[in-house]
Amino acid sequence: MANKHYPAQFKADAVALYRSRPGSTIAVIADDLGVNRETLRSWVRADDQRGDGGSGRPAAAAVKPEPGSVEAENAELRRRVRELEEERDILRKAARYFAGETRW
Repeated sequence: MANKHYPAQFKADAVALYRSRPGSTIAVIADDLGVNRETLRSWVRADDQRGDGGSGRPAAAAVKPEPGSVEAENAELRRRVRELEEERDILRKAARYFAGETRW
């Protein structure tokens, strides 16, 4: 099997996608992106070593609005919109990458 070389931006986006979805696993994200699970796991580990020393997923926001308030709901909806936009952008980039890989 040939080794695939992924652009640095694709790797960074894949790690960001994994970190933005606390309930998901590396396996799920890797399958969604069409990369090997161990490949994604190694990207996450490398990012941990470069970053804050391996804390894993990002910590929750320091200041949170009162639960049940309109501000809390708006903050949650804004967070979800950012997450979905990031996922969409990553999948678009992945589709472009793989479409370009099939053209000879």
